Amino acid sequence: MNNDDSTVRLGRSSQAADIGIVHIGPGAFFRAFTAIYTHEAMQIADGHWGISAVSLKSRTAHDQLVPQGGAYTSISLDAAGRESQVIESISEVLVVPEDPQAVLSRLADPAVNIVTLTVTEKGYCHLPASGRLDLAHPDVVHDMERPHAPRSAPGLIVEGLAQRRAQGIQPFTVVSCDNLPSNGSLVQAVVIELAAARDAALADWIKREGRFPSTMVDRITPATTALDVEALLQHEGYKDLGCVLHEPFRQWVIENTFVGARPAWERAGAQLVASVDAHELMKLRCLNGTHSALAYLGFLAGFETIADTVSDPVFQRFVRTLWQDEIIPTVPCPEGENLERYCARLMERYCNPAIRHLTWQIAMDGSQKLPQRLLGTIRDNLERGFLPRGLCLAVAAWMTFVSGRDERGEPIDVRDPMAPKLAEICQQNTGSADTVSALLKIDTIFDPGLAADESFRAALIAAHERLASDGAHASLFDA
Repeated sequence: MNNDDSTVRLGRSSQAADIGIVHIGPGAFFRAFTAIYTHEAMQIADGHWGISAVSLKSRTAHDQLVPQGGAYTSISLDAAGRESQVIESISEVLVVPEDPQAVLSRLADPAVNIVTLTVTEKGYCHLPASGRLDLAHPDVVHDMERPHAPRSAPGLIVEGLAQRRAQGIQPFTVVSCDNLPSNGSLVQAVVIELAAARDAALADWIKREGRFPSTMVDRITPATTALDVEALLQHEGYKDLGCVLHEPFRQWVIENTFVGARPAWERAGAQLVASVDAHELMKLRCLNGTHSALAYLGFLAGFETIADTVSDPVFQRFVRTLWQDEIIPTVPCPEGENLERYCARLMERYCNPAIRHLTWQIAMDGSQKLPQRLLGTIRDNLERGFLPRGLCLAVAAWMTFVSGRDERGEPIDVRDPMAPKLAEICQQNTGSADTVSALLKIDTIFDPGLAADESFRAALIAAHERLASDGAHASLFDA
């Protein structure tokens, strides 16, 4: 490698014929997870599983990766140091607005057997409380009016499948790698609903012939910063704008149902199982639920990262109490797991000082995340006759966060698809009771049955008042 600060070509130039996977959403998590499993599977078992990485809007991944032949550096960080490897599974990068037909041609290519997704919760264009397709979503409206020039992930999948059906080609398998409960069932539902709006026979074919395995994915992946790029230059002698950082731990559990061929992901450590439900619920509630709780409360308390937050004994005790009293009692133990040991390992991961996972970053898109990460656990606790005050405090912290002002009165950069609506509600309602009641009326976030529970409402109001008067850190003593 040369020793200046120019970007160097890291990998080989893959041929289009090598492509067997289309991935939608080539952000940091995909590069730190799915692409690595595929890279390692090809190294172990060979096979033509090069990835066509498709960006729905941004050119960032294209501009970072194309000059490097699709290759990039994966950096594993822990207290003991860093370990890097060059990943070469990405063969091309496409940007939908710039060349939608190239994307559709790739989806219709008989050599493509798998479509994977990491588009985050909002990328599925669904209503989080119900899981149904959001027919009012601007991209869905566009895709229903112009189905042959789609903008959304569901629209691309439907049009790609429609073209394959017209050519007599079997459907590809759709593999969601986002943190959503029953993510396979969710993407199947929105795809079939969108397909049915244009052609009932197409929807029936997708339902009958397609496969949408659910997955559980787990690897903490902080956003890459300019300092991280500079550190790579200092350690390895080259500049890589597409590099990703992550913890050593990873876990991928995949429902073993596919239309045709697939990479030998299990040779790289993935678990192929009959059902991922129990693993998925364990991860969503134990990890993602406490991550969100720490994000909102930690941010309000002035902590920048998860590691910083749990270095405070009060916050660490709060999380351990959440697991013991409010989360583990609602989680069936997956086969081969021990929930107490799993949570103890989570705390070790949270404490990793080398992983700077920003509380602000995790706090993004809370309107899409709350139903899966926190509200379902609260509902199950209420059904067993237990009021989960700690989780209620976390939801109240989200309500405080989306107001756009922190404990010191400083503005918060709220990144959420519903941010304008949430800000308007918080501005129009000044008292805790009014604010909580108004936010609970958003039925795309809060299931009306849960929102109507008086004990839940009262706990939220009390927690919201306590956050306003005492601050997040002091509020933990009463949770």
